[in-house]
Amino acid sequence: MVVDRKRLLDLIDQLRAAVPEDVRQASALTARRDEVIAEAEREAGRLLARAEEELQRRVSEHEVLRAAERQGERIIREAEERGRRLLEEADAEAAARLEQAAQVANQQMEDADRYALELLRRLDAQLSAFVRSVRNGIASLEQPREGTPAGNAAAPEGAQAAAQPRGAAGGSGEPGGEPRQEGAPGGPDDVTP
Repeated sequence: MVVDRKRLLDLIDQLRAAVPEDVRQASALTARRDEVIAEAEREAGRLLARAEEELQRRVSEHEVLRAAERQGERIIREAEERGRRLLEEADAEAAARLEQAAQVANQQMEDADRYALELLRRLDAQLSAFVRSVRNGIASLEQPREGTPAGNAAAPEGAQAAAQPRGAAGGSGEPGGEPRQEGAPGGPDDVTP
């Protein structure tokens, strides 16, 4: 086989001319690849930083939420404890006041009983004095007066009482002729307590 020398030299020249262009294209591709890798790394770094920030934010929100829950639980416990103490204090105060009211009521009842007993005793004494006065008057009217005719002695009791002038026995106007002192037992002054 015979190779044309001229033709071979032309091919070599074409190869020499083409190689630098391929090398330049390969270098450009390599540089572009490096840029793409760098950009991808930068984007990955940004995404990673954003993810970390989001994670920190969520963790922080979770911590805030947990702290708020703990604070709320503590406030509820304190409110329940305070309410229980207030209820116990109110119960104790109500019991004390009821006891005090019962003692006051008992004392008032005892005072009222003593006062009523005193009034009844005074009324009993006054009634006894009235009864004595009435009996004395009856006894006085039943006794015949001196100088009375014998026929009048047998007169009915009512007739004798009608025949005797008022105050004739003692001039005091009281039955039995006993003078009554103002304010003495047996008079109208002592009827009302």
